[in-house]
Amino acid sequence: MPPLAVRAWSATTALGRGVQAQHAALLERRSGLQPNDFGPANADGVPLPCWIGRVAGLEDAPLPTEFARWECRNNRLAWLALQQDVMLEAVRDAVSRHGAERVALVIGTSTSSIGASEEAYRDLRPDTDGTPAFPPELARPIVHTVHSLGDFVQQVSGARGPCITVATACSSSAKVFAQAARLIEAGVVDAALVGGVDTLCGSVLYGFNSLQLVSAEPCRPFDADRDGLSLGEAGGVALLERVPAGAQAPRALRLLGYGESSDAHHMSSPHPQGLGALQAMNDALARAGIAPAQVDYLNLHGTSTPANDRIEAAAVASLFPAQLHASSTKGWTGHTLGAAGIVEAVFCLIALQHGTLPGILNSTTPDPACGPQIRFDNAQASIQVAMTNSFGFGGNNASLVFGVSA
Repeated sequence: MPPLAVRAWSATTALGRGVQAQHAALLERRSGLQPNDFGPANADGVPLPCWIGRVAGLEDAPLPTEFARWECRNNRLAWLALQQDVMLEAVRDAVSRHGAERVALVIGTSTSSIGASEEAYRDLRPDTDGTPAFPPELARPIVHTVHSLGDFVQQVSGARGPCITVATACSSSAKVFAQAARLIEAGVVDAALVGGVDTLCGSVLYGFNSLQLVSAEPCRPFDADRDGLSLGEAGGVALLERVPAGAQAPRALRLLGYGESSDAHHMSSPHPQGLGALQAMNDALARAGIAPAQVDYLNLHGTSTPANDRIEAAAVASLFPAQLHASSTKGWTGHTLGAAGIVEAVFCLIALQHGTLPGILNSTTPDPACGPQIRFDNAQASIQVAMTNSFGFGGNNASLVFGVSA
């Protein structure tokens, strides 16, 4: 595929707001995880005993009055993410250069604003005919749809091209890069704002806990004693554009390739031989014209669940040489679900721009079943190619390859 320019990019996570906060935390090996203080209490009257990656300040950051129709925690985080690293200015500049109809919006999420729906159902009130109804302040239909996020971002950005919300579980905001690349390659648009936002809510915390996937301690990806994930919330965005003819800016950031697969092995477990993961990685490398040995850093999906990490590590070991630096960054942010793809793409862009290759937090005992590619310690190196994996429930897999221009 023709490379696409990554013009602007940002992420807001439990580590802080914007790229600088993410990079500083990686360098300091400072986690954003904290004991859970969010959401409805369990049967014992206390929050679910686990660790979470919570974004500070959302409760004190309502949307501007003109966007009150979209008010909810998820859209608050989207608004906060767009304020960082001059992202809104970058999008509006693209709109002014290309025209509003030539800038697409492709946004990923898993649960969107379901937290507002939970709140509404907890506070049902009799309607005029006596039937249960949402309270007036939550009787806003757009907030109770998966497309709440995409619709909101379209309103605030000024872009009027195709507006698409992608909801493929934890691969959502990786697959947005692929969707945007196809729109640009087909000539439908000249630029696209891509990204993803997911926030904590009761359905997420208790849903994952019901699957016995949540650890009571901070997650330990690829550790021999790992016993589950830590959930987080995050928002991130990036602006993709065609590379102008003759553009030769040194070390400019590029999306080189993407790969997608749907192995449909199981609703919540990865294919035991990692077939979907391998197909996504191979397709991304092929589309980028990159050999496995040319990849310098791989950000793994690495959720810290026993099966996921073992299967992903085996797939990576079968494809890449031993010298690859591969790691999971979920010990920093928690698993941010539909926002994981964009957050971990930002970590790849940080690696390309600053040479910071993250290791793995909280993990101390390497799993002997995992290959030499898995690195617990940070490294510093000037690199050319970085790759990221995002694998979702139902076998929805995506891999992205980023690089720098010569």
